[in-house]
Amino acid sequence: MTSPKLFEPFTLKGITARNRIVVSPMCQYQSRDGSPTDWHIVHMGRYAIGGAGIVFYEETAVEDRGRKTHKCAGLYRDDQIPEYRRIASFVKEFGGVPAMQLGHSGARASERGPLFNRDALSATNKADGGEPWQSISSSAVTPIEGKPLPRAMTQKDINDVVQAFADATVRTLQAGFEILEIHGAHGYLIQQFLSPVINKRNDAYGGDLKGRMRFALEVTEAVRRVWPDDKPLFFRVSSVDGKGGLWTLPDTVALSKELKALGVDLIDCSSGGLTGNSSLRAVPRIPGHHVPYAARVKQETGMLTMAPGLITEPQQAEELLQRGDIDLIAMARELMYSSDWPAHAARALNVPNYLELFPPEFTHRLKLREEHVAMPENRTATTVPMDLNS
Repeated sequence: MTSPKLFEPFTLKGITARNRIVVSPMCQYQSRDGSPTDWHIVHMGRYAIGGAGIVFYEETAVEDRGRKTHKCAGLYRDDQIPEYRRIASFVKEFGGVPAMQLGHSGARASERGPLFNRDALSATNKADGGEPWQSISSSAVTPIEGKPLPRAMTQKDINDVVQAFADATVRTLQAGFEILEIHGAHGYLIQQFLSPVINKRNDAYGGDLKGRMRFALEVTEAVRRVWPDDKPLFFRVSSVDGKGGLWTLPDTVALSKELKALGVDLIDCSSGGLTGNSSLRAVPRIPGHHVPYAARVKQETGMLTMAPGLITEPQQAEELLQRGDIDLIAMARELMYSSDWPAHAARALNVPNYLELFPPEFTHRLKLREEHVAMPENRTATTVPMDLNS
């Protein structure tokens, strides 16, 4: 019987993942001064123990001012490296490939986070939200109505942020992460340059598509220069802006071709983040809603692609891979709900020895459990004695 593609090992450059299930970056708002806490060991450890192939840390800012909140992750100091190394080592020990997503929130900075309606930090809420700070962006245009205006970035600001991406990349490598993704989506700084919704510049970083792509390409070039050639580099895009936006799928295809030329290995296709007044429709939130974007990028560029978005069923994931629409299955909230989803999916797809996705300490006990359940005398038993010391 042919092995399901979902559980075939995935090799890209010098890295091999045990399967094609990817834990997408999920912001936790549990960092302390940008650094990991015990929460992150548990959060990341759940997915590695549960059998996922690639496990991403959350979106991690390359500058202090690039965080959304005071509790967001960042990798902008050398003293943070050992703390992140602890996370990467733990994930690798239990069979996952540790991956890092680097980003910068730009105008989305200085807020309180989703549990507080993403309210802007101010003098009235700084007691429990922290001191506000000045955000930066491509232009002095806010992506969220009612938020303070960001400061339009100078050439020095642009140079500083590009260098911050490179510096954070070096720290990522030193911390032991084996895949790196640049976050160019969800209304954050790179997308604030890409989309005319925010980018109103009249210099080399604005205007036509070539100008608006320039910042994203400079960041990518700086990252690829210091990220080893034998380690994969991903780039997350918002394939289209949100409702009424101005960035479209043909724009994403054009960007992807430029990123490919700079050494990006895979395009991670998401959507949304910036809205406007055009006729662009909202992306319908249906199972696999980002897959058509990824399939188009793959068809027109020849690149590997990945897509998140309500992929929740094993057979659904397998069919997407078999069709060749995407190469990796990205999951987030479904894995929050059931971190052992990979093992359950392997069972549903008739993968032999599916319990071996777990650590040996789990596998040994669970195989005994299956043997006991399969015993004829136990199939009709109403009660089973328990050895609490076993």
